[in-house]
Amino acid sequence: MLKVGLTGNIGSGKSTVASMFKELGAYVFDADLIIKSFYEEKGEVYRKVLETFGKEVLDLMGNIDRKKLANIVFSDREKLKVLEDITHTALYKRLDEEFKNLPQNAIAIVEASLLVEKGTYKNYDRLIVVYAPYQVCKERALKSGFSEEDFERRWKHQMPPEEKVKYAHFVIDNSDGLEYTKRQVIKVYEELLSLVH
Repeated sequence: MLKVGLTGNIGSGKSTVASMFKELGAYVFDADLIIKSFYEEKGEVYRKVLETFGKEVLDLMGNIDRKKLANIVFSDREKLKVLEDITHTALYKRLDEEFKNLPQNAIAIVEASLLVEKGTYKNYDRLIVVYAPYQVCKERALKSGFSEEDFERRWKHQMPPEEKVKYAHFVIDNSDGLEYTKRQVIKVYEELLSLVH
């Protein structure tokens, strides 16, 4: 099995690229969605987040309000680190369980934001970086509902994309239309296939 990390900055189009890989036959795991599911399950991760950050991160229904939580952690690096320790430990445990059920020649792609920043890209056989310049990322993020302030705050916590690509085995330039992106995805997927067959 080939474990592949897929990363890129906010607004770069990671999810679009991930869904293209899924269509081609890769097993795709979205780190963000898995962490969201931990909050919804109200198990260990939920309890630890409540113990650490208090009831003010809950909405009226007793669910973790991810916006409130983001407001707390993105203005305090220490708190962000604590939250990431809680969620990432559980995430890697869950991914290991998922990987056990995959066929031997599977290509497992994990889509996650901070693989390079956290050094966790080293856990993967290959790293794909989805690239788009700052202005393109910003326009996309604002279009998808982020406020300018929220975008800037998150962007500051991420390595500049021009730096990030230096860590990549493959770079997918997603700044010039979906057809162009798709051609690159197909090419990368064919190379990944050659590694498992």
